[in-house]
Amino acid sequence: MQLTVVPVTDATAGAWAEIHNRIIPADPLSEDDVRERMTRNELTLAYDGDVLVGNATLRPPAGEERIATVIVRILPEHRGRGLGTEYYDAVLERVAELEPERIETVVLAANEGGLRFAENLGFEEHDRYMLDGTSPEWVDLHLA
Repeated sequence: MQLTVVPVTDATAGAWAEIHNRIIPADPLSEDDVRERMTRNELTLAYDGDVLVGNATLRPPAGEERIATVIVRILPEHRGRGLGTEYYDAVLERVAELEPERIETVVLAANEGGLRFAENLGFEEHDRYMLDGTSPEWVDLHLA
């Protein structure tokens, strides 16, 4: 396994969106949505060799509380090989440079594997909500 993490560019915004939309079909994003997110978040893609396996979002620390949010997504066909953990560790190294007071993540409640993954990394649930009062339900977790 040789995971390579690269920043998303205008040229790769579509690839980032495709991964997001496969894993979170309830909240689809267009390439333009991704480009807008690039203005406020650090978006990356992960490759195992030359195979695209996942994407991530790093929302830099914000507000007086200095909360950073890390979201790592690995495509289902590439899970169970340690890629998610390796990718998370790479993003966490970047987060440490930003010196947040707290690190959070958010997972679709229906994604039981994603919740287990976050909990195995030391995250604890602190909130469940629906953005518009309807499905889907989201879970906010923080690193204990």
